[in-house]
Amino acid sequence: MDLHLTRRSFLSTSLLGLSGLCGRLYGTVRSGALSPAAGDPKPLPFKLGIITDEISEDLGQALDFITGFSLGYCELREAWNKNLMNLSRQDLERAKQLIAKHHLRVSDLGSPVFKYNLPEMPARPAEKRDTFLANFADQDTEELLRRSFELARFFGTTKVRIFSYWRVEAPEKAYPLVRERLAKAAAEAEKNKIVLALENEHECNIGTGAELGRVLRDVNSPSLRGNWDPANAVMLGEVPYPDGYQHLRGLFPHMHVKDVKKDPQTGKLTWAPVGGGFIDWEGQFKALLEDHYEGTMSLETHYRRADGNALESTRESLQGLLKILKAVK
Repeated sequence: MDLHLTRRSFLSTSLLGLSGLCGRLYGTVRSGALSPAAGDPKPLPFKLGIITDEISEDLGQALDFITGFSLGYCELREAWNKNLMNLSRQDLERAKQLIAKHHLRVSDLGSPVFKYNLPEMPARPAEKRDTFLANFADQDTEELLRRSFELARFFGTTKVRIFSYWRVEAPEKAYPLVRERLAKAAAEAEKNKIVLALENEHECNIGTGAELGRVLRDVNSPSLRGNWDPANAVMLGEVPYPDGYQHLRGLFPHMHVKDVKKDPQTGKLTWAPVGGGFIDWEGQFKALLEDHYEGTMSLETHYRRADGNALESTRESLQGLLKILKAVK
């Protein structure tokens, strides 16, 4: 069965029934900053969560894992083998009830906004892109933004993660077009009291800390902030900390945590469990503490063990992350 809505059916059905959902409450929530890691009585220094589908497509199983480590947040992108934008009203209700049952807060929504080709300068068509079960194009942007704003309110967050179109061979030439689209989206977000968190994605036109800091300053909108991902910056040759971070101090309310290592024989960069790569996470976290960072962060596992087990790969990566946080707090 095809899990994607066609663009026509998406545009005609995406908003049906959602307006009545946004006002319902399903219990209380707690702050992840006050939740200790499993077996550790001290509180974590940051509001930490995990992107649920990196653990499992079964949302209930993913939330069980998150609360098993006494974390307070989850980040939503897809569930039950569907992109968040394509979930039915019934599945949205089910997801919200599960999140409330686990006493979790949603840090942000991982939307597919601008994770497609820039019409004026499309990326090479032969390139394989990870769309996370989303199948949209630039003409869908207005409705995607509107739906993401409604879903953010429905799940009790003000942050929606977005992108900057698939990276072209000359990103500098695409920059004015990307900046213009981002500014327009930020204006809509401001009307809806939503913050768009632009991720530096190495497969998109804004891929490094330097690129992200530049566009955030150029657009200069409180409704367009960053989603700092140090590991993505590495993939484009940037040293994320301290080099990339210096461009972003105070400009992001959310970030992703994963690690990167280099194969000593091939020189190829691959994902690693946090602490098992070469990113200076201890230095990054210390800098965040010094800068009084109050935003959220999500473990984005990406790393997979040899057996491919997503849940156990996440466990390994999270344990490495908690070990580093214990050393810096």
